[in-house]
Amino acid sequence: QVQLVESGGGLVQAGGSLRLSCAASGFPFAIYAMSWFRQPPGKEREFVAAINWSGYYADSVKGRFGISRDNAKNTTYLQMNSLKPEDTAVYYCAARFPLKADIRTVPDVDFWGKGTQVTISS
Repeated sequence: QVQLVESGGGLVQAGGSLRLSCAASGFPFAIYAMSWFRQPPGKEREFVAAINWSGYYADSVKGRFGISRDNAKNTTYLQMNSLKPEDTAVYYCAARFPLKADIRTVPDVDFWGKGTQVTISS
């Protein structure tokens, strides 16, 4: 049974930091591309960052967010720094086979987590 379980969300002030984690199980994690998406209130789900052998980012978070993965722990991380109120959203972990796959749009995704809320106060 495939599971992606996000954790680490919460409420922080603008300028602060959070680290999200995504624990994966039920599929061969090391050969899947991993990604983070977010869905702000009243808006569509959007790409944030993804990683295969290296990370790539949406322009809106480049330089502030860092994505990483630990294949030994079947976990993906999203380090979020210099947070802004517009970063407020539900953040979702996503996976796509194979590792080299581009995973920047919702239709690209094979598996989704249930999300974790991130709220940034001004």
